[in-house]
Amino acid sequence: MLIRRASKSDFESIWSIFQVVIEPGNTYVFAPDTSREDAFDYWFETGIKTFVIEDDEQIVGMYKLVTNQRDLGSHVANASFMVNPNLQGKGIGKLMGLHCIEEAKKAGYLAIQFNFVVSTNKPAVTLWEKLGFTIVGTLPKAFKHKELGYIDAYVMYRWLE
Repeated sequence: MLIRRASKSDFESIWSIFQVVIEPGNTYVFAPDTSREDAFDYWFETGIKTFVIEDDEQIVGMYKLVTNQRDLGSHVANASFMVNPNLQGKGIGKLMGLHCIEEAKKAGYLAIQFNFVVSTNKPAVTLWEKLGFTIVGTLPKAFKHKELGYIDAYVMYRWLE
Protein backbone atom coordinates (compact mmCIF):
# COMPACT_ATOMS: atom_id res chain seq x y z
CA MET A 1 0.00 0.00 0.00
CA LEU A 2 1.11 3.52 -0.75
CA ILE A 3 0.41 6.59 1.38
CA ARG A 4 0.87 9.90 -0.37
CA ARG A 5 -0.18 13.53 -0.13
CA ALA A 6 -3.66 13.98 -1.58
CA SER A 7 -4.33 16.27 -4.50
CA LYS A 8 -7.60 17.95 -5.33
CA SER A 9 -7.97 15.51 -8.23
CA ASP A 10 -8.34 12.74 -5.61
CA PHE A 11 -11.54 14.27 -4.31
CA GLU A 12 -13.88 12.00 -6.29
CA SER A 13 -12.50 8.97 -4.46
CA ILE A 14 -12.39 10.83 -1.14
CA TRP A 15 -16.01 11.93 -1.63
CA SER A 16 -17.13 8.34 -2.30
CA ILE A 17 -15.51 7.06 0.90
CA PHE A 18 -16.72 10.07 2.89
CA GLN A 19 -20.34 9.48 1.88
CA VAL A 20 -20.28 5.79 2.78
CA VAL A 21 -18.59 6.46 6.14
CA ILE A 22 -20.97 9.20 7.31
CA GLU A 23 -24.21 7.65 6.02
CA PRO A 24 -24.81 5.27 8.99
CA GLY A 25 -24.59 8.17 11.47
CA ASN A 26 -22.56 6.16 14.00
CA THR A 27 -18.95 7.40 13.88
CA TYR A 28 -18.74 10.98 12.58
CA VAL A 29 -20.56 14.20 13.39
CA PHE A 30 -21.41 14.90 9.75
CA ALA A 31 -25.06 14.67 8.71
CA PRO A 32 -25.70 12.16 5.92
CA ASP A 33 -26.69 15.03 3.63
CA THR A 34 -23.41 16.94 4.12
CA SER A 35 -22.75 18.80 0.90
CA ARG A 36 -19.97 17.98 -1.49
CA GLU A 37 -18.61 21.52 -0.99
CA ASP A 38 -18.49 21.12 2.82
CA ALA A 39 -16.72 17.79 2.45
CA PHE A 40 -14.21 19.29 0.03
CA ASP A 41 -13.47 22.11 2.47
CA TYR A 42 -13.08 19.62 5.32
CA TRP A 43 -10.30 17.80 3.46
CA PHE A 44 -8.68 20.64 1.48
CA GLU A 45 -9.12 23.94 3.29
CA THR A 46 -6.02 26.09 3.80
CA GLY A 47 -3.66 24.67 6.43
CA ILE A 48 -4.83 21.07 6.05
CA LYS A 49 -2.44 18.33 4.98
CA THR A 50 -4.50 15.50 3.52
CA PHE A 51 -3.08 12.09 2.71
CA VAL A 52 -4.58 9.12 0.88
CA ILE A 53 -3.70 5.46 1.06
CA GLU A 54 -3.83 3.45 -2.14
CA ASP A 55 -4.06 -0.27 -2.73
CA ASP A 56 -3.61 -1.34 -6.35
CA GLU A 57 -3.86 2.32 -7.38
CA GLN A 58 -7.30 2.66 -5.74
CA ILE A 59 -7.79 5.09 -2.86
CA VAL A 60 -9.01 3.05 0.11
CA GLY A 61 -8.72 5.63 2.89
CA MET A 62 -7.59 9.08 3.84
CA TYR A 63 -6.55 11.20 6.76
CA LYS A 64 -5.93 14.85 7.42
CA LEU A 65 -3.41 16.46 9.73
CA VAL A 66 -3.97 19.96 11.11
CA THR A 67 -2.96 22.12 14.03
CA ASN A 68 -5.39 21.50 16.87
CA GLN A 69 -5.24 25.03 18.30
CA ARG A 70 -3.62 28.27 17.28
CA ASP A 71 -0.69 30.13 18.82
CA LEU A 72 0.14 28.76 22.29
CA GLY A 73 -1.54 25.43 21.52
CA SER A 74 -0.03 25.04 18.07
CA HIS A 75 2.44 22.35 19.14
CA VAL A 76 -0.47 19.85 19.28
CA ALA A 77 -1.79 18.33 16.06
CA ASN A 78 -5.24 17.00 15.31
CA ALA A 79 -6.11 14.36 12.75
CA SER A 80 -9.15 12.73 11.19
CA PHE A 81 -9.26 9.35 9.45
CA MET A 82 -11.66 7.48 7.16
CA VAL A 83 -11.31 4.01 5.65
CA ASN A 84 -13.56 2.43 3.05
CA PRO A 85 -15.92 0.41 5.32
CA ASN A 86 -15.74 -2.58 2.96
CA LEU A 87 -12.00 -2.81 3.67
CA GLN A 88 -11.92 -2.34 7.43
CA GLY A 89 -9.89 -4.86 9.40
CA LYS A 90 -7.07 -5.02 6.83
CA GLY A 91 -4.65 -2.74 8.68
CA ILE A 92 -5.35 0.37 6.60
CA GLY A 93 -6.16 2.51 9.64
CA LYS A 94 -3.05 1.31 11.45
CA LEU A 95 -0.82 2.16 8.47
CA MET A 96 -2.34 5.63 8.23
CA GLY A 97 -2.07 6.12 12.01
CA LEU A 98 1.62 5.25 12.01
CA HIS A 99 2.19 7.47 8.98
CA CYS A 100 0.32 10.32 10.67
CA ILE A 101 2.45 10.06 13.80
CA GLU A 102 5.62 10.32 11.69
CA GLU A 103 4.23 13.22 9.63
CA ALA A 104 3.25 15.04 12.82
CA LYS A 105 6.77 14.62 14.20
CA LYS A 106 8.29 15.83 10.90
CA ALA A 107 6.04 18.89 11.03
CA GLY A 108 7.33 19.71 14.52
CA TYR A 109 4.26 18.77 16.55
CA LEU A 110 4.87 17.47 20.06
CA ALA A 111 1.53 15.71 20.51
CA ILE A 112 -1.63 14.61 18.69
CA GLN A 113 -5.10 15.09 20.11
CA PHE A 114 -8.30 13.59 18.79
CA ASN A 115 -11.07 15.87 20.00
CA PHE A 116 -14.05 13.63 19.32
CA VAL A 117 -13.82 9.83 19.12
CA VAL A 118 -17.27 8.26 19.38
CA SER A 119 -17.21 5.91 22.37
CA THR A 120 -19.03 3.09 20.57
CA ASN A 121 -16.54 3.15 17.70
CA LYS A 122 -14.58 0.30 19.29
CA PRO A 123 -12.31 -0.37 16.28
CA ALA A 124 -11.08 3.25 16.36
CA VAL A 125 -10.70 3.40 20.16
CA THR A 126 -8.81 0.09 20.18
CA LEU A 127 -6.53 1.15 17.32
CA TRP A 128 -5.65 4.48 18.88
CA GLU A 129 -4.91 2.84 22.22
CA LYS A 130 -2.62 0.31 20.49
CA LEU A 131 -0.80 3.25 18.88
CA GLY A 132 -0.18 4.87 22.25
CA PHE A 133 -3.15 7.22 22.60
CA THR A 134 -4.90 7.55 25.95
CA ILE A 135 -8.45 8.58 26.69
CA VAL A 136 -7.94 11.81 28.61
CA GLY A 137 -11.53 12.93 28.75
CA THR A 138 -15.10 11.87 28.22
CA LEU A 139 -17.68 14.19 26.73
CA PRO A 140 -20.98 12.91 28.17
CA LYS A 141 -23.71 12.41 25.58
CA ALA A 142 -21.88 14.61 23.09
CA PHE A 143 -22.72 12.48 20.03
CA LYS A 144 -26.19 11.85 18.67
CA HIS A 145 -25.87 8.27 17.41
CA LYS A 146 -28.40 7.41 14.71
CA GLU A 147 -29.51 4.22 16.52
CA LEU A 148 -28.42 4.62 20.16
CA GLY A 149 -29.31 8.25 20.78
CA TYR A 150 -27.01 10.45 22.84
CA ILE A 151 -23.74 8.71 23.70
CA ASP A 152 -20.31 9.72 24.96
CA ALA A 153 -17.35 10.85 22.90
CA TYR A 154 -13.72 10.65 23.98
CA VAL A 155 -10.81 13.03 23.79
CA MET A 156 -7.70 10.96 23.06
CA TYR A 157 -4.11 12.18 23.32
CA ARG A 158 -0.58 11.04 22.60
CA TRP A 159 2.66 12.82 23.44
CA LEU A 160 5.10 12.27 20.57
CA GLU A 161 8.46 12.59 22.28
